[in-house]
Amino acid sequence: MTIETDTVLLVGMLLAFGAGAISFLSPCVLPLFPAYLSYITGISVMEIQTEQSTTIRKKILSHSIIFLIGIGIVFISLGASASYLGQWLQQLFIGNTALLIQRLAGIFIIFMGLFVAGWLTIPVFMRERRFQYSKKSTSYLGTFFVGLGFAAGWTPCIGPIFASILLLAATNPSQGLIYTFMYVIGFAVPFIILTFFIGSSKWIVKRTGIIMKVGGIMMILMGVLLFFGQMPRLSAFLLRLIDGTWLSNLG
Repeated sequence: MTIETDTVLLVGMLLAFGAGAISFLSPCVLPLFPAYLSYITGISVMEIQTEQSTTIRKKILSHSIIFLIGIGIVFISLGASASYLGQWLQQLFIGNTALLIQRLAGIFIIFMGLFVAGWLTIPVFMRERRFQYSKKSTSYLGTFFVGLGFAAGWTPCIGPIFASILLLAATNPSQGLIYTFMYVIGFAVPFIILTFFIGSSKWIVKRTGIIMKVGGIMMILMGVLLFFGQMPRLSAFLLRLIDGTWLSNLG
Protein backbone atom coordinates (compact mmCIF):
# COMPACT_ATOMS: atom_id res chain seq x y z
CA MET A 1 0.00 0.00 0.00
CA THR A 2 1.12 3.56 -0.70
CA ILE A 3 0.92 6.25 1.95
CA GLU A 4 -2.03 7.82 0.13
CA THR A 5 -3.88 4.49 0.03
CA ASP A 6 -3.21 4.03 3.73
CA THR A 7 -4.67 7.48 4.36
CA VAL A 8 -7.81 6.62 2.37
CA LEU A 9 -8.20 3.50 4.49
CA LEU A 10 -7.67 5.49 7.69
CA VAL A 11 -10.34 8.02 6.73
CA GLY A 12 -12.79 5.22 5.96
CA MET A 13 -12.00 3.51 9.26
CA LEU A 14 -12.60 6.71 11.22
CA LEU A 15 -15.91 7.27 9.42
CA ALA A 16 -16.97 3.68 10.14
CA PHE A 17 -15.96 3.98 13.81
CA GLY A 18 -17.94 7.22 14.12
CA ALA A 19 -20.95 5.59 12.45
CA GLY A 20 -20.85 2.78 15.00
CA ALA A 21 -20.68 5.22 17.91
CA ILE A 22 -23.58 7.25 16.52
CA SER A 23 -25.61 4.05 16.11
CA PHE A 24 -25.24 3.31 19.81
CA LEU A 25 -25.95 6.91 20.81
CA SER A 26 -29.08 7.04 18.66
CA PRO A 27 -32.53 7.54 20.26
CA CYS A 28 -33.42 3.96 19.25
CA VAL A 29 -30.66 2.42 21.36
CA LEU A 30 -29.27 4.66 24.11
CA PRO A 31 -32.53 5.29 26.03
CA LEU A 32 -33.07 1.50 26.15
CA PHE A 33 -29.49 0.82 27.26
CA PRO A 34 -30.30 0.24 30.97
CA ALA A 35 -33.22 -2.02 30.01
CA TYR A 36 -30.97 -4.12 27.74
CA LEU A 37 -28.41 -4.47 30.53
CA SER A 38 -31.18 -5.51 32.92
CA TYR A 39 -32.52 -8.04 30.42
CA ILE A 40 -29.21 -9.78 29.71
CA THR A 41 -28.00 -9.80 33.33
CA GLY A 42 -31.22 -10.37 35.25
CA ILE A 43 -30.38 -7.38 37.45
CA SER A 44 -33.04 -4.71 37.93
CA VAL A 45 -32.56 -1.32 36.29
CA MET A 46 -32.59 0.28 39.74
CA GLU A 47 -29.72 -1.94 40.91
CA ILE A 48 -27.75 -1.31 37.72
CA GLN A 49 -28.06 2.45 38.15
CA THR A 50 -27.36 2.56 41.89
CA GLU A 51 -25.44 -0.56 42.92
CA GLN A 52 -21.67 -0.24 42.52
CA SER A 53 -20.47 -3.57 43.93
CA THR A 54 -17.62 -5.39 42.17
CA THR A 55 -19.76 -8.51 41.69
CA ILE A 56 -22.48 -6.63 39.81
CA ARG A 57 -19.95 -4.68 37.73
CA LYS A 58 -18.22 -7.91 36.66
CA LYS A 59 -21.54 -9.52 35.75
CA ILE A 60 -22.64 -6.51 33.71
CA LEU A 61 -19.27 -6.30 31.91
CA SER A 62 -19.05 -10.01 31.09
CA HIS A 63 -22.61 -10.19 29.75
CA SER A 64 -22.07 -6.96 27.79
CA ILE A 65 -19.03 -8.45 26.05
CA ILE A 66 -20.96 -11.60 25.09
CA PHE A 67 -23.88 -9.46 23.91
CA LEU A 68 -21.53 -7.40 21.73
CA ILE A 69 -19.93 -10.55 20.30
CA GLY A 70 -23.38 -11.66 19.14
CA ILE A 71 -23.98 -8.27 17.54
CA GLY A 72 -20.53 -8.26 15.97
CA ILE A 73 -20.95 -11.67 14.33
CA VAL A 74 -24.12 -10.54 12.54
CA PHE A 75 -22.71 -7.17 11.46
CA ILE A 76 -19.35 -8.56 10.28
CA SER A 77 -21.11 -11.38 8.39
CA LEU A 78 -23.21 -8.80 6.58
CA GLY A 79 -20.10 -6.74 5.90
CA ALA A 80 -18.35 -9.78 4.42
CA SER A 81 -21.36 -10.45 2.20
CA ALA A 82 -21.38 -6.82 1.02
CA SER A 83 -17.66 -7.01 0.24
CA TYR A 84 -18.05 -10.20 -1.80
CA LEU A 85 -21.01 -8.70 -3.63
CA GLY A 86 -19.03 -5.55 -4.38
CA GLN A 87 -16.08 -7.59 -5.64
CA TRP A 88 -18.38 -9.61 -7.89
CA LEU A 89 -19.97 -6.45 -9.28
CA GLN A 90 -16.57 -4.92 -9.95
CA GLN A 91 -15.54 -8.00 -11.90
CA LEU A 92 -18.85 -8.12 -13.75
CA PHE A 93 -19.07 -4.42 -14.53
CA ILE A 94 -16.08 -2.29 -15.43
CA GLY A 95 -15.54 1.29 -16.44
CA ASN A 96 -18.55 3.60 -16.45
CA THR A 97 -20.89 0.95 -15.02
CA ALA A 98 -18.74 0.51 -11.91
CA LEU A 99 -18.64 4.30 -11.55
CA LEU A 100 -22.43 4.38 -11.80
CA ILE A 101 -22.72 1.87 -8.95
CA GLN A 102 -20.43 4.04 -6.82
CA ARG A 103 -22.52 7.13 -7.55
CA LEU A 104 -25.77 5.32 -6.75
CA ALA A 105 -24.22 4.28 -3.43
CA GLY A 106 -23.29 7.91 -2.76
CA ILE A 107 -26.87 9.05 -3.47
CA PHE A 108 -28.26 6.38 -1.14
CA ILE A 109 -25.90 7.42 1.68
CA ILE A 110 -26.93 11.07 1.21
CA PHE A 111 -30.61 10.12 1.58
CA MET A 112 -29.82 8.02 4.64
CA GLY A 113 -27.95 10.98 6.12
CA LEU A 114 -30.98 13.21 5.60
CA PHE A 115 -33.11 10.56 7.32
CA VAL A 116 -30.75 10.13 10.28
CA ALA A 117 -30.55 13.91 10.75
CA GLY A 118 -34.36 14.06 10.86
CA TRP A 119 -34.76 16.09 7.67
CA LEU A 120 -36.37 13.29 5.68
CA THR A 121 -39.01 10.69 6.54
CA ILE A 122 -38.72 7.21 5.04
CA PRO A 123 -41.61 5.04 6.33
CA VAL A 124 -39.91 1.71 5.60
CA PHE A 125 -37.13 2.57 8.07
CA MET A 126 -39.59 3.61 10.76
CA ARG A 127 -40.68 0.02 11.38
CA GLU A 128 -38.72 -2.00 13.88
CA ARG A 129 -37.90 -5.57 12.92
CA ARG A 130 -37.03 -7.67 15.95
CA PHE A 131 -37.07 -11.31 16.75
CA GLN A 132 -39.51 -12.01 19.53
CA TYR A 133 -38.39 -14.59 22.07
CA SER A 134 -38.48 -15.13 25.80
CA LYS A 135 -35.28 -15.38 27.78
CA LYS A 136 -35.74 -17.55 30.86
CA SER A 137 -32.23 -17.40 32.28
CA THR A 138 -29.22 -15.13 32.41
CA SER A 139 -26.81 -17.60 30.86
CA TYR A 140 -24.05 -16.40 28.57
CA LEU A 141 -25.55 -18.45 25.75
CA GLY A 142 -28.87 -16.63 26.22
CA THR A 143 -27.07 -13.28 26.19
CA PHE A 144 -25.27 -14.26 22.98
CA PHE A 145 -28.60 -15.00 21.27
CA VAL A 146 -30.03 -11.71 22.52
CA GLY A 147 -27.10 -9.99 20.79
CA LEU A 148 -27.84 -11.87 17.58
CA GLY A 149 -31.50 -10.89 17.84
CA PHE A 150 -30.68 -7.24 18.50
CA ALA A 151 -28.42 -7.02 15.44
CA ALA A 152 -30.96 -8.82 13.26
CA GLY A 153 -33.74 -6.61 14.64
CA TRP A 154 -32.60 -3.78 12.38
CA THR A 155 -33.96 -0.93 14.48
CA PRO A 156 -34.88 2.21 12.52
CA CYS A 157 -31.92 4.33 13.63
CA ILE A 158 -29.24 1.66 13.17
CA GLY A 159 -30.55 0.38 9.81
CA PRO A 160 -29.79 3.45 7.65
CA ILE A 161 -26.41 4.05 9.29
CA PHE A 162 -25.23 0.47 8.98
CA ALA A 163 -26.65 0.21 5.46
CA SER A 164 -24.33 3.08 4.54
CA ILE A 165 -21.35 1.17 5.94
CA LEU A 166 -22.39 -1.89 3.93
CA LEU A 167 -22.46 0.26 0.78
CA LEU A 168 -19.03 1.63 1.65
CA ALA A 169 -17.85 -1.97 2.01
CA ALA A 170 -19.41 -2.91 -1.34
CA THR A 171 -17.71 -0.03 -3.16
CA ASN A 172 -14.36 -0.89 -1.50
CA PRO A 173 -14.40 -4.72 -1.34
CA SER A 174 -10.76 -5.08 -0.32
CA GLN A 175 -11.39 -2.88 2.73
CA GLY A 176 -15.00 -3.80 3.43
CA LEU A 177 -14.34 -6.12 6.36
CA ILE A 178 -12.09 -3.51 7.97
CA TYR A 179 -14.83 -0.88 7.73
CA THR A 180 -17.42 -3.25 9.18
CA PHE A 181 -15.09 -4.26 12.02
CA MET A 182 -14.46 -0.60 12.85
CA TYR A 183 -18.23 -0.01 12.88
CA VAL A 184 -18.61 -2.80 15.43
CA ILE A 185 -15.77 -1.36 17.52
CA GLY A 186 -17.38 2.09 17.34
CA PHE A 187 -20.64 0.61 18.61
CA ALA A 188 -18.92 -1.42 21.34
CA VAL A 189 -16.65 1.25 22.85
CA PRO A 190 -19.37 3.61 24.18
CA PHE A 191 -21.44 0.56 25.17
CA ILE A 192 -18.62 -0.76 27.38
CA ILE A 193 -17.76 2.70 28.75
CA LEU A 194 -21.34 3.38 29.81
CA THR A 195 -21.56 0.06 31.65
CA PHE A 196 -19.22 1.73 34.16
CA PHE A 197 -20.90 5.14 34.03
CA ILE A 198 -24.54 4.17 33.56
CA GLY A 199 -25.75 7.37 35.22
CA SER A 200 -24.20 9.42 32.41
CA SER A 201 -26.59 7.92 29.86
CA LYS A 202 -29.37 10.26 31.03
CA TRP A 203 -27.20 13.27 30.23
CA ILE A 204 -26.39 11.91 26.77
CA VAL A 205 -30.01 10.93 26.02
CA LYS A 206 -31.01 14.59 26.30
CA ARG A 207 -28.58 15.40 23.50
CA THR A 208 -29.33 12.54 21.10
CA GLY A 209 -31.06 14.96 18.72
CA ILE A 210 -27.84 16.95 18.27
CA ILE A 211 -25.79 13.75 18.01
CA MET A 212 -28.01 12.39 15.24
CA LYS A 213 -27.88 15.65 13.29
CA VAL A 214 -24.07 15.64 13.44
CA GLY A 215 -24.08 12.00 12.36
CA GLY A 216 -26.49 12.75 9.52
CA ILE A 217 -24.29 15.58 8.26
CA MET A 218 -21.25 13.27 8.35
CA MET A 219 -23.16 10.70 6.28
CA ILE A 220 -24.23 13.35 3.77
CA LEU A 221 -20.63 14.51 3.36
CA MET A 222 -19.46 10.93 2.96
CA GLY A 223 -22.13 10.34 0.32
CA VAL A 224 -21.11 13.47 -1.60
CA LEU A 225 -17.44 12.45 -1.50
CA LEU A 226 -18.34 8.96 -2.70
CA PHE A 227 -20.59 10.27 -5.48
CA PHE A 228 -17.90 12.56 -6.88
CA GLY A 229 -15.07 10.09 -6.19
CA GLN A 230 -13.33 12.57 -3.90
CA MET A 231 -12.35 10.24 -1.04
CA PRO A 232 -8.78 9.94 -2.39
CA ARG A 233 -8.53 13.75 -2.67
CA LEU A 234 -9.72 14.18 0.91
CA SER A 235 -7.14 11.65 2.03
CA ALA A 236 -4.43 13.41 0.01
CA PHE A 237 -5.40 16.72 1.62
CA LEU A 238 -5.19 15.20 5.10
CA LEU A 239 -1.85 13.65 4.21
CA ARG A 240 -0.48 17.03 3.09
CA LEU A 241 -1.87 18.60 6.25
CA ILE A 242 -0.08 16.04 8.39
CA ASP A 243 3.19 16.31 6.48
CA GLY A 244 3.13 20.09 6.22
CA THR A 245 1.84 21.02 9.63
CA TRP A 246 2.20 18.35 12.28
CA LEU A 247 5.51 16.95 11.11
CA SER A 248 6.98 20.44 10.69
CA ASN A 249 5.93 21.28 14.23
CA LEU A 250 7.60 18.11 15.46
CA GLY A 251 10.76 19.16 13.64
